[in-house]
Amino acid sequence: MILDVYEAVTSRRAVRGFTDRHVPREVLERVLSAAAWSPSGSNLQPWHAYVLTGAPLAELKKRALERVAAGAPGDEREYETYPPALKSPYRERRFAFGRERYGELGIAREDWAARQRAAAANWDCFGAPAALFCYIDRELGRPQWADVGMYLQTVMLLLRAEGLHSCPQMAWSVYRRTVAEILSPPEGLILFCGMSIGFEDVTVGCARTGRAPLEETVTFVEGSVLRSHAA
Repeated sequence: MILDVYEAVTSRRAVRGFTDRHVPREVLERVLSAAAWSPSGSNLQPWHAYVLTGAPLAELKKRALERVAAGAPGDEREYETYPPALKSPYRERRFAFGRERYGELGIAREDWAARQRAAAANWDCFGAPAALFCYIDRELGRPQWADVGMYLQTVMLLLRAEGLHSCPQMAWSVYRRTVAEILSPPEGLILFCGMSIGFEDVTVGCARTGRAPLEETVTFVEGSVLRSHAA
């Protein structure tokens, strides 16, 4: 299955329901070999990816879900996922996402217990049979974090080209110690996110969140070049 680039981009979404259909290793290797050509400043290639399938992934899911069942608090985050006070229009966009996501599940905004149960599906990777965990060296800066984002986007688009779907999950950063128990990453790395990978379970509802109109996020500067006036 080969998708046009535009189709891959517009069909990519965070899928939260996967079948247990096996994802061949050769497909994952092909995707990640191509994704290595993602751009990065001075070719630093700051991403460190770990791919879990089979028994290791099953064990990670088991340990994470045991923490949920025990009511154990999450690990302290090593980076801030959102500013403490989001300003407009970002605040409204985040609220709209939450309303769509939990509305689709029939969960009221004030039903915190139900929202927590829904969030727990993260630790099962939404049923996916494969997962990627992406780390970055803690000594690197914001430009390198941007490079990691471009790498992950490339991975997700290549997965679409293979007929697969994905769900990037910063949620795994709060269970980073549990992930480290399985992966044993070097001390100098920070877990940025996990990513569930597999074939979509089309019986699971998955609304496509909208996007802001182009004029809200893009400014075209056209016409003749402005010239400065001499003093």
